[in-house]
Amino acid sequence: MPLHTGEINRVQSTYWFELVGRKLVKLATVQTGDGQTVAVIGDDERTAHALVGEQSLLELIENWDGVAEKLTQANDLPVIDEYRLLAPIPRPRRNIFAVGKNYREHVAEFGRSGYDTPSRSEELPDKPIVFSKATTTVTGPFDDIESHPEVTSELDYEAELAVIIGRGGRAITEAEAMAHVWGYTIINDVTARDLQRDHKQWLLGKSLDTHGPMGPWAVTADEAGDLSTLRVTSSVNGEPRQDALVADLIFSVPQLIATISAGITLLPGDIIATGTPAGVGIGFEPPRFLKLGDVVECGITRLGSIRNRIR
Repeated sequence: MPLHTGEINRVQSTYWFELVGRKLVKLATVQTGDGQTVAVIGDDERTAHALVGEQSLLELIENWDGVAEKLTQANDLPVIDEYRLLAPIPRPRRNIFAVGKNYREHVAEFGRSGYDTPSRSEELPDKPIVFSKATTTVTGPFDDIESHPEVTSELDYEAELAVIIGRGGRAITEAEAMAHVWGYTIINDVTARDLQRDHKQWLLGKSLDTHGPMGPWAVTADEAGDLSTLRVTSSVNGEPRQDALVADLIFSVPQLIATISAGITLLPGDIIATGTPAGVGIGFEPPRFLKLGDVVECGITRLGSIRNRIR
C-alpha cells in the first residue's frame, strides 16, 4: 500500500541504510506505536529507518553539525515496521513566516479578484509582504483539513515551498542567506478568503486549525539542489491547478531571509513559506472554492507531495 495514502505502512523486508559517504536526503517525523520519532526515509520513499535517540527534528536541526557528524559514522539503521507520517516539525516553536504575492501571475489573479483592493490593482509589490500562520495550523501531509463551516465559506489552497532555517541570526545579508538554510519542505497555505478580506490583516484568514498541511518530509538543502529548477504544482480532485518554477519568485529566498532577519532574530527550525503561484481558487471567475470531500495535492520537484481531504 503506497505510503502517501496516509495509512499505516508495514515493511516486510529488512533494509540497511548506508550513511557512510552519503548525505541525508529525507528526514521525517513519524508516529509509531511507541510515540513520535525522527526517521530517514529510504530512496523508495516507503521504508523508514529510525534514528537513535529521542530528539525531535527541531532539536536535531539545532545541533545539526554534531548530529550529522555522528550519523556519518553509523553503519546501519533499524527499519520501522509501522508508522504514520506527521509534519516534519509538528509544532514549530513559533508562528510560520509567510509571504504573500510573490509570483507575478498570482499578483495579477489576486488583483483581478478584487479581494485585495477595490481598484483591482495588479501592481507588483516593491517589498516582500510578510505575515504569519499560527503554529496550530500545522498538520500532517496526509491528514484531513478541517473546513470550519462555522467561520468560513470561502476555503482556498496555496501550494508553497517552505524554507527551514538551520543556523539562526539577525541582519543576515543576501550573500550569507543560503548558509542559514537547513532544508526545505512543502506547505499548503490553506486560506479562508472571506476572513482574509474582512479582517484586512491576514492572520485570521491564514491561521485556522489544520490549515497548514506540511511534509511529507524535510529535505536537506544540499540534496534539494538548485532552487530555480524546483517546480511547484497543485491539483484539486486530480485537476491540475498550479504549476510554476521557484525561479519565478519575485523576491528570492535570500531576499526573504534578509528582509525578515533585518530586525528579527531567526532561530533554528524557523519556517518561511515563500509564496504561491497562480492557479488558486480565487483566481477563477467565478471563484472555485474548496468543498467538503475535495482532495488537494501539492507537490514540488525532489521534495515529494502532500495530499489532504477537506472534511
